[in-house]
Amino acid sequence: MSQAMTDEQLLTRAKAGDFSAFAGLVDRHAAGVYTLARRVLRNAHDAEDVVQTTWLKALEHLGTFREESSFQTWLRRIAMNTSLNILRKHRGLPMSAPLGGNDHDEYPAHGPEDIREWREDAVEQAQRREVREQLDHAVAELDEKHRLVFVLRDIEGMSVEETAGALGISTSNVKVRLMRARLKLRERLTGVFGQGPGLKPAGHDHSGLSTHRG
Repeated sequence: MSQAMTDEQLLTRAKAGDFSAFAGLVDRHAAGVYTLARRVLRNAHDAEDVVQTTWLKALEHLGTFREESSFQTWLRRIAMNTSLNILRKHRGLPMSAPLGGNDHDEYPAHGPEDIREWREDAVEQAQRREVREQLDHAVAELDEKHRLVFVLRDIEGMSVEETAGALGISTSNVKVRLMRARLKLRERLTGVFGQGPGLKPAGHDHSGLSTHRG
């Protein structure tokens, strides 16, 4: 029954005390929460902890969720903050400490015009599971400061300002790190997508690395 209902319908029932409706939301979004946490933390055990903590927090604060954003967006913000806090804990950092260092990266020799978009046929190829796996593997191999910016900005679709706030760095550092991440991924993925692809910003298809404008 829950499969035929929208998130909004399930949410209304869950807020009214229908636990089966909340369980329906869990079934629908648990895999996406795990994937997000795994991309940030690169550790299956920590990602599983994030899933449990996220759902406990969501249940605890369900009544105060004002639905100014979608349930999925709200849930993934909880998961993202939980994941980032686990990273800080592992490093013995305060919860407000910047992640990846608050350095002052300079722009690489490549300019924005060098970050070309992938061809449309390559974007279509990215829907295939085996290609998504290669993309995820390449993202996981990025160093932390570039991986976190890429995950937040290009995969999760957060704004530059939101990404800067989540990581405790400046917006200029977000832009520089994002450019570096895209360049590194382009270099690693030329064998998959052919010669000279660029990286196209990603959006909200959380099953893989999809496209996003903004």
